[in-house]
Amino acid sequence: MTIDHLKALLKDGFTKELPGKEAHVKMAPQPLDLRRFSTTFAEPPKKSGVLLLFYPEEGTVYFPLIKRPQYPGVHSGQVGFPGGKMEPSDPDILFTALREAEEEIGIDAGKVEVLGRLSDLFIPTSNFLVTPVVGLVQEKPSFVPEQREVARIITTEVISLFHPEVRKQKQLAVGGGMYLDTPYFAVEEEVVWGATAMILSELVQVLEQKSAIGMAF
Repeated sequence: MTIDHLKALLKDGFTKELPGKEAHVKMAPQPLDLRRFSTTFAEPPKKSGVLLLFYPEEGTVYFPLIKRPQYPGVHSGQVGFPGGKMEPSDPDILFTALREAEEEIGIDAGKVEVLGRLSDLFIPTSNFLVTPVVGLVQEKPSFVPEQREVARIITTEVISLFHPEVRKQKQLAVGGGMYLDTPYFAVEEEVVWGATAMILSELVQVLEQKSAIGMAF
């Protein structure tokens, strides 16, 4: 699979209705928190943009995930996409995703070709409404992790998301004596779960909408 092939698949996928909740539920922790899919909020959510950045390497396509450092917060130590909170000076959420990715992993935002965005996803525990922005570059970036915000950059092959053995499930402790029955992607010995796994589930379904997907990978 080449970067141009992936670009064609995504551009075609973005002309269709996004699967949204249908895809998100497949990788959502159980019991399902229906607040994730509500269109009304107890208080205005904070807007956040994250970047799914595809790049070519050795004849196939990868994207970076990041592991957050340990800190006093609900997303401590978790694996996610580069991105963060929209600032008042940001003109739009696309700018936010690109700015944050440049700050966190050292990419050149000016070289990113934005293809579209996946469905917004609400994170009740932190009151963030996350917009996943999808883009690509034509060569592998020279990643530079921002030490305060990124403990590790995890380069992830797109095709691996389609391998059945990568999708797993476990009882995950989330604090306060609570456990969730949690689907996750096993990537580089990391547990990729929650909103990140739900966004990846939609990405997979968008790519699978092509009838030739079996030949694409």
